[in-house]
Amino acid sequence: MIKYLGSKRTLVPRITALARAVREHAGARTVADLFTGTTRVAQALKREGFEVTANDLASYSEVLATCYIEVDGGDTALRARLVEQLAHLDALEGVEGYVTRTFCEEARYFQPFNGRRIDAIRGAIDAVAGSRVERAVLLTALLLAADRVDSTTGLQMAYLKSWAPRSHQPLQLRLPELIAGTGRALREDANALVPTMAPVDLAYIDPPYNQHSYYSNYHVWETIVRDDAPAAYGVARKREDCRTTKSRYNVRGQAWDAFAGVVRTVPARHVIVSFNDEGYFAYDDIRALLAASFGEVAVVPVAFRRYVGAKIGIHNPSGVKVGRVSHLTNHEFLFVAGPGAAAIVDAAEQGSLAQGPAA
Repeated sequence: MIKYLGSKRTLVPRITALARAVREHAGARTVADLFTGTTRVAQALKREGFEVTANDLASYSEVLATCYIEVDGGDTALRARLVEQLAHLDALEGVEGYVTRTFCEEARYFQPFNGRRIDAIRGAIDAVAGSRVERAVLLTALLLAADRVDSTTGLQMAYLKSWAPRSHQPLQLRLPELIAGTGRALREDANALVPTMAPVDLAYIDPPYNQHSYYSNYHVWETIVRDDAPAAYGVARKREDCRTTKSRYNVRGQAWDAFAGVVRTVPARHVIVSFNDEGYFAYDDIRALLAASFGEVAVVPVAFRRYVGAKIGIHNPSGVKVGRVSHLTNHEFLFVAGPGAAAIVDAAEQGSLAQGPAA
């Protein structure tokens, strides 16, 4: 899985335990992950046997969701075709292109020899792929390969002053770990989606909660997927449209109304909401909103360490440390709302439910 500031890696076991508890107590089978990002949570829920819909506005997220949620990893014929396609792409000689110029020479996200490989492979994927799902798997393989040889701390707002050791390794394509079963991948504004979507048993809601834009933070992935060679600006060589592509969730004065709109409208019997103390919203306000919309609310608090960039500190473009990080630990809260929320949390926390997908 690619490095991602919004990743719920440390929370996935708790989220899946809560989802299992909702299934045990309320018969939940269908789940919507409305702000899926890299699909880490959606993947875990699919592996648990849920029928998953994964949604996000980012192009790279739609590709990941198509690969991991929509594609049936049990399709052996598909897997065989993908292995052949990846072998062909992996054997291509590098070529000079947009990625090399923009992200290796004007910036330092990748070593130039790997940038040329990315340019060659991305240029061939659309011709090699025989379908939309094959294209998504091949693009996912490229994103994963690029992430393994990048020179960042995870965010694409900057890159390391000196090349990361992994950046010296040659880029190598591998077949992603596809999951048996099928689901749905969507690229929609969640606020526009929820009034029109079919009812689901459970919704997982984890929107951006502060000023950090995922579109800007992961602009390199967006550009590789789109393959549109946009005008770029600044030291980070961000896409020009990063200046204008803004989410209401990144604006303090608009974020609450956007979030409340999803909570009040989503057609789900139960919801799990993830929120941390770096966000704009207040704990009591979230709890009150969920109680008004779903009735019973229970909460699982979790403490965790901040992303690695926080440990490194704040530096200017010359690499000089210019500021101090205020804290290295955050507090995350998993709110469960809906009938029997307290019993659901108790069951999940006590580990009383059988592990693994339902029969």
